[in-house]
Amino acid sequence: MGGGFCFTDRATREREEQGLAPAAARSAATRGRAVDEPEDRLRTAFERDRDRILHAKAFRRLKHKTQVFLNPDGDHFVTRLTHTLQVTQVARAIARALGLNETLAEAIALGHDVGHSPFGHIGEDAFDPYVPGGWHHAAQGVRIVEVLEHLNLTWEVRDGIRAHSWKITPPPATREGECVRYADRIAYLSHDALDAVRAGVLRVPDLPARACELFGEPGSAMVGAMVDAVVAGSLADGGAVVMADEPLAAMDELRTFMFRRVYLSETAAGQKQLAVDVIRRLVDHHLAAPGLIPASYRDTEADVVTQVVDYVSGMTDRYALATHDRLFGDDAAARMAPLLRRE
Repeated sequence: MGGGFCFTDRATREREEQGLAPAAARSAATRGRAVDEPEDRLRTAFERDRDRILHAKAFRRLKHKTQVFLNPDGDHFVTRLTHTLQVTQVARAIARALGLNETLAEAIALGHDVGHSPFGHIGEDAFDPYVPGGWHHAAQGVRIVEVLEHLNLTWEVRDGIRAHSWKITPPPATREGECVRYADRIAYLSHDALDAVRAGVLRVPDLPARACELFGEPGSAMVGAMVDAVVAGSLADGGAVVMADEPLAAMDELRTFMFRRVYLSETAAGQKQLAVDVIRRLVDHHLAAPGLIPASYRDTEADVVTQVVDYVSGMTDRYALATHDRLFGDDAAARMAPLLRRE
């Protein structure tokens, strides 16, 4: 102790976690890592996981991966990285309000999309023919942190990455993982709607009336109202992180609307086919010439198909387009005209 500081080490912060809600996960009670390692002097297990994800190559690549709009011209449209940061803020807000482990929620949120393909969900379907049972970015995210980058994260963080998508069963084992599920949906619905309005694809009056009445307009007002709805619903339920029935129905209505008008629109469908063609040509080319895969991003113990899918799914949008056009003498980058031409 000296001056205006108070030294707090890992043990101190682990003791502080005892004041969290009964449902919260405690770093001192983690199920552990795949490979045991000495504890850090300063950081809890979940704090170390958060830091490892932030320094991972897969995390850095998110800045050049699509959220919804492919290769947008404007500076203010959401990318996979800015989406991840938004999810992290929302997940932390929910976790803190419910007395849960904010650091665990933060770590899961930062890692939830590291396995995403180029071209966002548009490109995700391109890998299905190569992967028995289909390809999903959540499973790829777990593979990245476990195998390709050897981050040796705790079980709780890996479980949260595995099950952050509502499609995945079983659901997350921790309440912090449930926070990230809601945070992901809150972030993408509110900011994707805002981007669609900015792009001229939608007008605010087009949005479902009940969603606007309960949550306000897309952006910070909608995010705040949805967070409040999750906190209120969870406190009332007492057993899980949930929304009450009425706001949940409104959020589901907004999601259905966004799929119809934005995610599955005719313009998006045209971009999807081009994105799928680019990805599958890259996969087929590297299956025929696996020696082209860089040694730094190659699991030599995996079969060739897995190695190729690892490599191509890890590409950023611009790297995938540049590699495609260099290999095939095509100009897919020019043909993949962005939806957005104005701020």
